[in-house]
Order: sequence, then C-alpha cells, then structure tokens
Amino acid sequence: MQDTADSKPPVIGWREWASLPELDIPAIKVKVDTGAKTSALHAFQLETWHADDDQEYVRFWLHPLRRRDDIVICCEAPILDRRVVKDSSGNAEERCVIQTPIRIGTHQWDIELTLTSREDMLFRMLLGRRAMVDSGFVVDPSASYLAGKKPRKAYPLRPRKKKETAQ
Repeated sequence: MQDTADSKPPVIGWREWASLPELDIPAIKVKVDTGAKTSALHAFQLETWHADDDQEYVRFWLHPLRRRDDIVICCEAPILDRRVVKDSSGNAEERCVIQTPIRIGTHQWDIELTLTSREDMLFRMLLGRRAMVDSGFVVDPSASYLAGKKPRKAYPLRPRKKKETAQ
C-alpha cells in the first residue's frame, strides 16, 4: 500500500475482522498484536506432502469461529518454512509457515502465518508486527473493528436445537 504525502495512514483497532481469500476463509476475527513478532493461524490435523516439483505442501483444518465447531474449513498451501516459535508462556514449538494474502477492510497484502492450535485462545488468528510492516496501518489499541464489522452471511447461522416433544 502506498500513501500520498498528504494522506494519513489507515487506522485499525486491536481486534479486527479479516479474510484470507486464497485459503477460502471469508471471515476470521484477528487479534492485532504488535507485541508478537510472528502471526499465527488456528490449525489442526496438519498433513504434509511433497509435490512432483519437490515443493512441500500442508493441508490443515480450522474452525474459523470460536465456539462454532460445526464450521470447518480445509485449507492447502505450500510450506514456505519451518520455524521454532515461542508462545507467550515461553514454550517452543516447531511450526509450518505459509504465505497468503490477508484482507482487512479494503486493504490486502501478503503475510506469513505460522500454523498452530489456538483452540483454547479467544482469537483464531494473531496478526504480529512482522506482518504489519507492509500493511501501512497504524494500530489504535483503544479501538476495535475500525475496518468494519463481521461480514454478513459469511457463515451459515447456528443450527437450531430440536425441540423435545413430551411423550
């Protein structure tokens, strides 16, 4: 993204809705974390393989919405790298790294994502400072969803519970 000399950089909040178009993820709630170096995406059941050109790929599944295990997306991407990442508790874990475009509001750029289980986390995705370098965004830590609300109809409504009938 480029800004003219007179324009101000776009501002986002500490949490935003994003999409990952090449992974077919229409909406995912992101924690914008300038304290984290790397970005992370919730992933489970990772499978890796080598293609004929010797490129290594990963297939993984994710629940893009917290508390919605009924929504599952399967993604595939080339593996860019494998890195040892320390989480906020200091635990080290080797993770697959992929590169994919992210869209927040009307802005889109490429980022690197590490794949890890974020099942117990409040956010399915963490956007770290390394991914923010090319974004052009300024982060307002007191604000949320400045780039827009959750896209309507991104996912099906929660299934209704069946009423129990008296017997």
